[in-house]
Amino acid sequence: MNASEIRQKYLDFQQQKGHKVIAPAPLVLENDPTTLFTGSGMQPLLRYLLGEKHPDGTRLTDSQPCLRLQDIEDVGDPRHTTVFEMLGNWSLGDYFKKEQIENYFEFLTKVIGLDPEKIFVTCFIGSEKYGIPKDTEAAKIWQGVFEKAGVKAEIAEIDTAENGDKRGIKDGERIFFYNDKENWWSRGGGIETTPIGDPCGPDSEVFYDFGEDKQDVEKYGKSHPASDGARFMEIGNQVFMQYRRNEDGSFSELEHKNVDFGGGLERLAAASMGSFDVFRISLMQPIIDKLEQLSGKSYDNNTDEMRIICDHLRGAYLLSAQGLTPSNKAQGYALRRLIRRAILKALDLGIAKDFLRETISTIENEYKSLPDSILTNREHALELLEKEERTFRQTLNKGLKELEKISKHQEIITGRDIFKLQDTYGFPYEISIEEIYRQNLKLSDNFKAEFDEALSEQRERSKTASKGMFKGGLEDHGEMTTKYHTATHLMLAALQKHVDPNICQRGSNITADRIRFDFNLDHKMTPEEIKAVEDQVNEWIKADLPVVFDEYDKVYARDTLKAHGQFWDKYPEKLKVYTIGDFDNPISREVCGGPHVEHTGVLGTFKIKKEESSSAGVRRIKAVIE
Repeated sequence: MNASEIRQKYLDFQQQKGHKVIAPAPLVLENDPTTLFTGSGMQPLLRYLLGEKHPDGTRLTDSQPCLRLQDIEDVGDPRHTTVFEMLGNWSLGDYFKKEQIENYFEFLTKVIGLDPEKIFVTCFIGSEKYGIPKDTEAAKIWQGVFEKAGVKAEIAEIDTAENGDKRGIKDGERIFFYNDKENWWSRGGGIETTPIGDPCGPDSEVFYDFGEDKQDVEKYGKSHPASDGARFMEIGNQVFMQYRRNEDGSFSELEHKNVDFGGGLERLAAASMGSFDVFRISLMQPIIDKLEQLSGKSYDNNTDEMRIICDHLRGAYLLSAQGLTPSNKAQGYALRRLIRRAILKALDLGIAKDFLRETISTIENEYKSLPDSILTNREHALELLEKEERTFRQTLNKGLKELEKISKHQEIITGRDIFKLQDTYGFPYEISIEEIYRQNLKLSDNFKAEFDEALSEQRERSKTASKGMFKGGLEDHGEMTTKYHTATHLMLAALQKHVDPNICQRGSNITADRIRFDFNLDHKMTPEEIKAVEDQVNEWIKADLPVVFDEYDKVYARDTLKAHGQFWDKYPEKLKVYTIGDFDNPISREVCGGPHVEHTGVLGTFKIKKEESSSAGVRRIKAVIE
C-alpha cells in the first residue's frame, strides 16, 4: 500500500468512526509567534485542546503537512526528515484511552495490514513526586488488544532510555514503561516544566520492529522501543490529556479529557512496505529516481546527498507554493537555507546546472491533493525557486573562489575568515562551515568565538556610526543600510534612464533609515520625472533581479564592461564591479566596494521623499524604503 493510499484509508477509517475530516492548516500559521512553522498536527488545534469549542464537533481528523527544522542536521539517516505529513485524530472531551488504542491497533493491523508481532508500545511509568500514577490503564488495554490478536505482550519496566540501552528486551516483552522524558506530554516538555493551568498528561507511543539485525549495538546500545538505531521506528503517539497543573505546582484530573493522536505518514508507509528507509516510499522514491537520472549516480552510493536534496526540496516546494519568499529573516531564511543546502548537495553529485525544474515537477505530483486554500502560490512556486537558485549559484561561485584563495594562503581557516566570506561576499556562515568540512580543510578551534567577535566589532562600528560619527557614504554595513545602498544603484540607473544619461553621483550619505544622494543636474526635477524614477526603481525591485560582483582589471571594467565610475585615474588596477540584472544587458553596472543584497526583491517599496538643490548644478534626493 503506497503513502497516498494509506492517507486516504486513514481518513476514511476515522470518518467511519465518527470523525469529521478537517482541512489542513498552512505551514506558516498566522498570529502564532511561538514557532516558525506548523510542526505537528496538534499545533493548529491547540486552542480547542485547551477548551475552546470546535465548530465541527468533538471528533476530528486530518492529514497535516509539517516542517521541523530542528531535525535538519539529522537528515541523511534513513528516517529523519524536516518535512513530513502527520495523520491525526482528536477527541475533545469525547472518547478516551480504550477507544483510541483499540481503533489505532485496528487501523494498523486490519486496514494497512501490519504484522501485530512487529508492533511494540510504551506507556508512562508515573511520578511519585507529583502523585501521578503509573498508566496501567493504557498498558492493560494494550495487553487486551494484543491478546485478541494472539500476540504475547508482557510488560517491561524501564524508567529511562539509558537503562534500556543496557538492559535491552527480554523474551515476550512488548509493553514498556518509561519516565516523563519519553512518555509525558505538555507544552513545556516534562512534568517539571509543565506550564501552570495547562492540560497535560501521559502518552502511549507505538513502534514498528524492523528486526534485531538492524540494531548497531556497539553504536547505540541494546535495542528497545525508545533506543536509537534502525531496529525500532515510532509510527504513532497517543497523548491522553487528563491532568491540569495547578497554581501550587500540583496536578489534578480534568473533568473533560482529550485525546491527541499523531502518526507520521512517511513512517507508516515505510512500515507498510517493510523498509526502515523512509526515502524508499512512494512519496520520495520518484525524487530519488530523478536525482539518479540527473547525476548518473546511484542512491546506494550517495544516500546522504540524495536524502538531503529530496527532503529539503519537498520543504522548499511546500513553503514557496504557500507564497513564502526566500529572505534573510525568520521563515524566509529557513526557506533559503533549505534551497541552498539542496543546491550544495546537488553540486556534490555533479549536478552543476540548474536542476530545480526537473525535480520540482516530480515533487508537485505529491501534493496535488492539497487544497488551493493551502497552496495559494503553487503556479508560481517553480519560478520563485529558480530565481533563488540562479542568485545563489552566483553567490556560491564567488564564495567558493574566495574560500579557495584563503585555503591556498593559510593552513587554518579562522572565524574571521568565515565572517569576511559572509559580510563581503554574501556566503552564509552555515554553508561556509559545511563546505570547509566537505573539503577537509582545517578550521580553528575557536572559530565560533572568532566569528562572534568579528560580528560584535561590526555591530559596534555600526552603533558608533549611527551616532553621527561619519561624514559621508555608508553609516554601517547593517541589513537596512545594505538595502539602501543597493537601492541607490537602482536610483542612479533610473535617473540616467528617465532624466539625463549624463547624471553621475556627486556625494551620498546612506543610513539605516534613508538615502541622501547628490547628483549633477541643472534643473529642478519635475513631478513626472520623480514619479518615473520611483516607478522604475520599484519595477526593478519587483522583478527580483540578481545582484552579483566580481573583480576586474580597471581597463577591462571601463572599456569592455562599460562600468559606471567617477574616479578612474584614482582607482586601483584591480577593482570590484557590481552588476544588477542580466549580465549581458544589465540594469546597473558600477564600480563599488560597499555591501549589497543578493537580489532586488528583498528591498521593499522605494519612495522619494524630497528633491532639492544641494549646490550650484547639483541636486539632492532624500528617499526611503517602506
